[in-house]
Amino acid sequence: MKPFEEMTPEQQSTVLLELAQQALTHWDLLGSEVSLIKFRENAVYKISTPEGRRYAMRIHRHGYHSDAALRSELEWMAALQRMGIPVPEVIPATDGRLLVRESTRAIVEPRNIDLFAWINGDPLGSVEEGLGDNVEQISQLYSELGRVAGRLHNQANQWALPEGFERHAWDTEGLVGESPFWGRFWDLELLDESQKQLMRRVRDAISEELNNYDRSPQRYGLIHADFVPENLMTDNGNVRLIDFDDAGFGWHMFELATALYFIQEERCYPVARQALIDGYRKERPLSNEDLERLELFLTARGCTYLGWIRSRQETDTAKEFAPDLIRRACEQAERFLSRETGS
Repeated sequence: MKPFEEMTPEQQSTVLLELAQQALTHWDLLGSEVSLIKFRENAVYKISTPEGRRYAMRIHRHGYHSDAALRSELEWMAALQRMGIPVPEVIPATDGRLLVRESTRAIVEPRNIDLFAWINGDPLGSVEEGLGDNVEQISQLYSELGRVAGRLHNQANQWALPEGFERHAWDTEGLVGESPFWGRFWDLELLDESQKQLMRRVRDAISEELNNYDRSPQRYGLIHADFVPENLMTDNGNVRLIDFDDAGFGWHMFELATALYFIQEERCYPVARQALIDGYRKERPLSNEDLERLELFLTARGCTYLGWIRSRQETDTAKEFAPDLIRRACEQAERFLSRETGS
């Protein structure tokens, strides 16, 4: 049998479904219906029991995070949930573990698997289709998102990290160092030479600014780091966060920039931006000096997506999104550099 990495997406989906069904035994859920929700990097399944209970099962991609980092993610989510912050409840296995490992004949290297309580609602939007035209609703939801972000950052700053806690960092090295967390974006093979030069220039400019921006608890701590519309579930005006796979240590402005990055070209952007800021300020101070760094972090965010493409060029997802991500990142870089030079 082929190694998993050499299988077609359809073959991978088939063997991952077998793995998900086999893993049900760890939660005493054998006999439940298993249906695929999303398979991009991790595979996420809806689990429906005969009694009508629902869960979300996540099968992690191999080698992206260490076991300690995955357990740390779940520990933080559980702590957030205990504080009343709207994130999925982590469901321990019957033996108490938050994370289990399972393999099959087709997937020889064990995969890490976890389970969450089901979150009702719909995604706020999508990168491809945007947020829609209901400006009043968008304002209300982004205000609520700002409040959730503020509460999350407050909890992270006050929380005593458990022993052995391990997560990556979206710091200067993680964003624009020699080996950024998502890869050397300036070397992306899909860029032409002028685009590569642009990325090298903007990398230097970002690095210089970040080196002059402090990492005090007021500005830096644990962040979700993936406030894209697909990860923001809405239900009757409430916003709930899902997918903490990229959560780590970083600047709070990077969090807010991520929430805004993909909606900048929409007509509702000024309204959503102000609502996000106003909502955040209801829970946590945010100075005008920090807001002046928004373009810096929007630019850094755009660069990370090029690194994401470079490390996943063989995937259908990266091929699909590459043209738009390259366009957005280059336009963002040009705006930032023009602002820096005053031209």
